Amino acid sequence: MRPPAGAIQGGAGWPERVLPQADIHPRSVVPACRAPLPRPGTSSVTHEDTASTDHHRAAFLADVVAGLSAPVKQIPPKYFYDDAGSELFDRICELPEYYVTRTETAILRDYARDIGDALGARVMLIEPGSGSSAKVHLLLDVLEDPVAYVPVEISREHMLASLAPLRERYPGLEILPVAADFTAGFTVPESTREPARRVVFFPGSTIGNFRPDDALTLLSRFAAVAGPGGGLLLGADLRKSPAVLEPAYDDSAGVTAAFNRNVLTRINRELGGDFDPGAFRHRALWNEPESRVEMHLVSLRDQRVHVGGTAFDFRAGEPIVTEYSHKYTLAGMADLAQQAGFRVEQVWTDEQEWFSVQYLVR
Repeated sequence: MRPPAGAIQGGAGWPERVLPQADIHPRSVVPACRAPLPRPGTSSVTHEDTASTDHHRAAFLADVVAGLSAPVKQIPPKYFYDDAGSELFDRICELPEYYVTRTETAILRDYARDIGDALGARVMLIEPGSGSSAKVHLLLDVLEDPVAYVPVEISREHMLASLAPLRERYPGLEILPVAADFTAGFTVPESTREPARRVVFFPGSTIGNFRPDDALTLLSRFAAVAGPGGGLLLGADLRKSPAVLEPAYDDSAGVTAAFNRNVLTRINRELGGDFDPGAFRHRALWNEPESRVEMHLVSLRDQRVHVGGTAFDFRAGEPIVTEYSHKYTLAGMADLAQQAGFRVEQVWTDEQEWFSVQYLVR
């Protein structure tokens, strides 16, 4: 029997209880799943490198040490996405249990013309957390005379590998990649032609990985990026039965479990940690009061782990919180958008109303 929402399994020295709110950092990079594109071509790519490797390692170490020192241990989910994590996430998107990608893609495909008409002509399309840029072709195929595409992605190699086929598919489109953590802010490059408006494209229900106050901050930043007359095309997952939600984050093939544990392998490799990933099990559960799915790594035994010279003790049954995925109602998202300076112009959903694509305008 699954424990109550937010509860953890009882274990030796770790009694069953409801987890308090963890100050989990929002996911700042969510690679979109790969979609079939033309054979990659070759082209030069310019980019903005915002930090050195040493700086990223220091930030990674500081975040992990702070997270594991918290009352409820946590690891920021943006660190899921090394090369192995990005590849595993692409596999997750193809799983039968993971409805998010296929449902959103179907909405974008089925309503492509309506969405293109809503966005209008001569758009500069900006995609924070672009990953593989897998869904943007559904828009570029229908937009009238798009001025430029600006992918923003912290994983430079992952982004650059995805842009060659886009350049081949759209030879007349100016592509201006930015290598940056979009949650830390970024500069939008100037395009050769003046756009009629800027539209931020934020698919995949990435907004759900942010706590409500952080989501409001992010949407407010997107409003500033879009500017007066601009817009935001947003993918937002909707509330539904836990019988659908929980398997989507705990698939029968164990791919999500491997994805979750991979962050421990990355800590070992990049920060000199000594985690035994096999000593932690993956868990996903629905937290009804907070309207979110939570992903945890649960210690299977009493153990001590070292990272960066700091020791961390775990009791059997003790979790590390690795991700939140909030689910919205249409009314709830409309309220959040209004607080951020947007209004909802149009909403498209699937027949079951599991997922929504929303066009917000300033």
